[in-house]
Amino acid sequence: MNESGKKGEKFVAEYLENQGFKVSCINNNNRYGEVDIIVEDEKYIVFVEVKLRKKNSLIRGIEAVNKSKRIKIIKTALIYLMNYKCTKQPRFDVAELFDSQNGLTINYLKNAFDTEELDEFF
Repeated sequence: MNESGKKGEKFVAEYLENQGFKVSCINNNNRYGEVDIIVEDEKYIVFVEVKLRKKNSLIRGIEAVNKSKRIKIIKTALIYLMNYKCTKQPRFDVAELFDSQNGLTINYLKNAFDTEELDEFF
């Protein structure tokens, strides 16, 4: 991962901590893929995909989280949940970061996608 990606993930992790979440894991990997950040509060365990873009980027971060990427994130999260034995409600969020001369800004999308796309696999 490049330095700007690490900087973006750190920025989002701090943002989420300020929102009352506890960071459980950054860059969780398994054979299906990677989840950038995993956080928890009393009710949710949240799997966060971080997408960093330049301010004048042609596509938004959420657009880069296509069906294939969403399925990889969901499968990775399922493996994590099997190993972690968590009973909290899972949620999938996307953090769009915009890098400009003034620094990073965030557009945080709660419930950006769900597990509906996995229905074809089960």
